[in-house]
Parts: sequence; C-alpha cells; structure tokens
Amino acid sequence: MARDWQEVQCTLHPDSKGVIWDLALYVPTVGFLLLWGLKLWYGNGDQVMVGYGLMFLGFFFLMVGGGRVMRRLLIHPKAPVALDINRDRIRLKMKNDTATALVRDIRYFSDHAGKSFGLTGMDNQGAKQQFVFHRKQFLEEDFQAVTKALEKYK
Repeated sequence: MARDWQEVQCTLHPDSKGVIWDLALYVPTVGFLLLWGLKLWYGNGDQVMVGYGLMFLGFFFLMVGGGRVMRRLLIHPKAPVALDINRDRIRLKMKNDTATALVRDIRYFSDHAGKSFGLTGMDNQGAKQQFVFHRKQFLEEDFQAVTKALEKYK
C-alpha cells in the first residue's frame, strides 16, 4: 500500500553554514562580556558586582551558544539525527542511539522566513520535549515533506 503524505521518514545532516552565522553571533558577544567582566572584576572601584554579572552572562551565553552549535553540527549526544512522522506520533532518533517519541500535545512552530521550525510535545513518560530544526539540516525534498506533514500540528 502506498505511503500517506503525512508519513515521513528522513535523516538530518550537519548544518555547517548555519554554524558560521552562529559563531559570528556568539563569539564576539561572549568575548565582549567576558573581557569586560574581567576588567570590572579586577579593576579598582565599586564595580565588582557588575563584573560578576557580566562574567555570569558571558559563561551563560558560552553554554547556550556551544549547545546550539553542537546541535546544528549533530555532535551533541541529544541532537536529533533522524525524524519519523506518522499520524499517531513523531519519533526522533538521537545521536546517542536513543529514541524519543512525541505522543501528546504536539505543536509545530515555523518561522516566517521558512528557515527553521520548532517541535514541542509530551513523550511517553509525560515529560515535555522541545526541538529546533534548521532547513539546511534536511535535504530540500525532505524539508518540504516534513513541513507539509507537520502542518496539522500548527
């Protein structure tokens, strides 16, 4: 029997061009926050607490940006590497060879430019899961099929 248009299986690929843009955003931001925070931390005056806050923000953005880059390159252990959509659930295979299935409260969020989309939902254990996918992680025909299949969750 022919496969329904709502049933899609695809694998994801590293998005190296998107990583360049992420690095262009995060490296100057993190560098500025950490260097300015160090200057205020070790400088003379009453601005040690401001330096502490800037150092905190710098390391926070370093962790967030590092996680984003690792997920785009499919290096992170919890990065999705395959997507399987059918009418009952959405199954995601992770880099560490585990699988997560979104079975309830599935929502699909697309951006206006059509370059990325987000998925949220509850897994089998009742925990909320959130994932962000970028267009360059898919082959073009796979991206079109996935977005068409996910429209019902909008």
